[in-house]
Amino acid sequence: MNREVRVRFAPSPTGGLHLGGVRTALFNYLFAKKNNGTFILRIEDTDQTRFVEGAEQYIVDCLEWCGIAADESPQKPGAFGPYRQSERKPSYRQYAEQLIASGYAYYAFDTPEELNAKRAQEPNFLYGQKSRMQMRNSLTLTQNEVSELLAQNTPHVIRIKMPVDELVTFTDMIRGVVSFDTNLVDDKVLLKADGMPTYHLAVVVDDRAMAISHIFRGEEWLPSAPIHLLLWKYLGWESEMPAWAHLPLILKPDGNGKLSKRDGDRLGFPVYAMNWTDPKTGDLTKGFKELGFMPEAFVNLLALLGWNDGTDQEIFTLEELKAAFSVERISRAGAKFDFEKAKWFNHEWIKQSAANRLQLVVKDMLAENGIEVTHAETLAQVIELVKDRCTLLPDFVTQTSYFFASPSTYDAAAVKPKWNNDKAAFFEEFANTLNVELSAADLETNFKTLAETKGLKPGEVMLPLRIMLVGGKFGPGVFDIVKLLGKAETSARIARGIVEFNI
Repeated sequence: MNREVRVRFAPSPTGGLHLGGVRTALFNYLFAKKNNGTFILRIEDTDQTRFVEGAEQYIVDCLEWCGIAADESPQKPGAFGPYRQSERKPSYRQYAEQLIASGYAYYAFDTPEELNAKRAQEPNFLYGQKSRMQMRNSLTLTQNEVSELLAQNTPHVIRIKMPVDELVTFTDMIRGVVSFDTNLVDDKVLLKADGMPTYHLAVVVDDRAMAISHIFRGEEWLPSAPIHLLLWKYLGWESEMPAWAHLPLILKPDGNGKLSKRDGDRLGFPVYAMNWTDPKTGDLTKGFKELGFMPEAFVNLLALLGWNDGTDQEIFTLEELKAAFSVERISRAGAKFDFEKAKWFNHEWIKQSAANRLQLVVKDMLAENGIEVTHAETLAQVIELVKDRCTLLPDFVTQTSYFFASPSTYDAAAVKPKWNNDKAAFFEEFANTLNVELSAADLETNFKTLAETKGLKPGEVMLPLRIMLVGGKFGPGVFDIVKLLGKAETSARIARGIVEFNI
């Protein structure tokens, strides 16, 4: 009997959402949707010292912007809640105590001062097989001493007791057979002194309680796998254990190490999905959304960081990704992040997007720059005309604003050195005889014919016309601009340009 597919993305609410975290969420989501499964968002907030106000809602907003909203979450609870670990606190201690009773864990009463002193003596100190019998814990104390310390509510943690000389092995869906020597793994804390679980205990208890079938998480969690595998076994849940897949790292552009926020700051590109403002410091970290990435492009580029469908296809809709996704095509090797390639994805998505998909965001950006657009049909025509020239969404402001407001400045320096009265007279006549009912191609023909009859080369007057209409040396075909502006506005701009160039 096939197991129902249930996967989870389980971030900690500690700040901005790194693009690696979004990719983990995306791969979980795609696997779930490919297999008619359920995608769950679980908030892992057991470390209250790192909890940041507003971070949970930010995570939810990021996923919704990407179009990968969860089927079950704190905001959309199902039958397996609660979906915040802090609300599941009572369930963890019983399992920690169960592990102690069965000899797989122990109480440790060492104070922070005692541990610090030990670390000072041994710089590479690990609390585990070689050291645990020298420490103050239920393995070295008598049962009466332990009972008395517990009765006095003496601060303590519960640690897993890693076995000696064992090989812990599992089959990773991406990496194949992976083995760990238990002699190299220390006795991790499972339950902290405040009664909250660490990640190691909580993730196993919650994955079992939520009937998680497959776990997709970053490669950085691979060293934790032996602890989690043993906990599934020690708690008697081995037959219910999910399948595992450890995703490859997203690497710096040079391939030398994992991509970090610091790298983004240094190299001038975002690594967060959306803007994040630290509530304590007020520091703003920019995100892909606010930089001008379309969510479709952001998801597309993330999907191809460590996965491909085996073809040369690069542009995928979310629906196409759902259909094409397979674990077998996920790479074991890390994927270099290339910001220029990321911008290429965005450019391609802008080019293939219909005007009505872009209209609202362009209208809002123009309004933010003091330009009000009242005719939706005109805006749609303008977007279709200029979208091939836009790499990021804010490029639309530069590329469209002159259609709705006359240029406030002119690149006059590009025109004045060769400007003369003959050219001024030519433009006056062109404006007077302009017929915008003609096609852009016919307008261009008439323009060039008039120039030749006046003894001017068309190339000499084409650039001045563009700068009169746009203000600079950019924009789509100049006669497409004339068509959209109309006779009155084109003539008025030519008149202002003549004055500007005559000064």
